[in-house]
Amino acid sequence: MSLFDKLKLKKEEPRSEEPNLDGWKAIENAFAAVYPDQNDPKHYGTLIPWRLGGNDPLDGISVYDGGDCWHFVTFGLSELYEKETDDHEYSGYGMEFTLRLKKSCYDAEDEENEIRCIAGIFQKIAKITFNSGELFQANDYLYTGQKMGMDVNQRSKITGFITVADTKVKGINTPNGRVDFVEFIGATDDELVKLKNKELTVDELYRKLGSDVTDYNRNSVFM
Repeated sequence: MSLFDKLKLKKEEPRSEEPNLDGWKAIENAFAAVYPDQNDPKHYGTLIPWRLGGNDPLDGISVYDGGDCWHFVTFGLSELYEKETDDHEYSGYGMEFTLRLKKSCYDAEDEENEIRCIAGIFQKIAKITFNSGELFQANDYLYTGQKMGMDVNQRSKITGFITVADTKVKGINTPNGRVDFVEFIGATDDELVKLKNKELTVDELYRKLGSDVTDYNRNSVFM
C-alpha cells in the first residue's frame, strides 16, 4: 500500500474522541517562536472533517498577524494526531501550506472575506493533493489558466502562485516526522505563462518580485 493509499484511509477511519495532538502542537509551536505574543490567532476550522466525509481536507487554517501582512498556515497535510503511515521520515505529505497577504492590498471592509477567500483557496489546493497525491513543494508554481483575480472582487492581476520555502518559519521535525512549510506567493497570469513556457525559473521570478508577500495591487514584473 502506498503512502497516498494510507493517507486516503483518513476519510474512512474516525479518530478517538481524545486524539494525540503532537503534530498539531508542533506546528503551533513553530509559529509561536515567530509570533510569541499571539497565543490565539485567527483560526478557521472545518465543520465536518474529511475523514468523516466532509468536503474540506484541511482540519483548519490559522492566520497570524505579521504587522503589515497576515501569515496563513494550514493544518492537515501532515499528520496532526497519531502516526498513521509507516514512513517515519515524513509526517503525512511532509508539508503544510503558508502564505503572507499584504493588509493594504484590499479594502478594509473586505478584510474578513479576503482572509476567508485565501482559506478556501488552500482547501481547494489541498484537495488536489488528497485526491491525486500531487505534492506542492518549494520552487514550484501553480498555473490556473484563469484571467480573473483571485481576490474577492476579482480585480487583481494575481491569478496563481509560485512556491518557496517559508521565509519566516523553518521546517520542523515532529513526533510524526518532518514537516516543511511551503509558502505560496501570488503571481500574475503572464508571469505564470512564462514559467509554463520555461522562459524563466521560479527562482528568477522570485528574485524579480523581491518579496514573498502576496500583493493584490501589484502589476506584473514584466510590465
